[in-house]
Amino acid sequence: MSTRTIKTNCFGIVVTLTGERLPGGTITSDLHDTEETDHDAQLYNAAMDAIEAMILAQAVAGVDITEPKYLEGIEIAVQSCAVKF
Repeated sequence: MSTRTIKTNCFGIVVTLTGERLPGGTITSDLHDTEETDHDAQLYNAAMDAIEAMILAQAVAGVDITEPKYLEGIEIAVQSCAVKF
């Protein structure tokens, strides 16, 4: 089984891809708000979970998540969530 780690310069996002027959992986980031626990923080963190899930799924599918335009899209999505919550 091979493992590949992809580090981005965006919100500390690191994806580790595993498996050849059954692709999968893990993602870590600095996206979550660990300081607040109110309802808005919970909604914000749920939105960050969704963004992380999308990034991981796209990386597993072979999308280059280190491309500048891709990372710009992630930054815009996170900023939009921050404004909403």
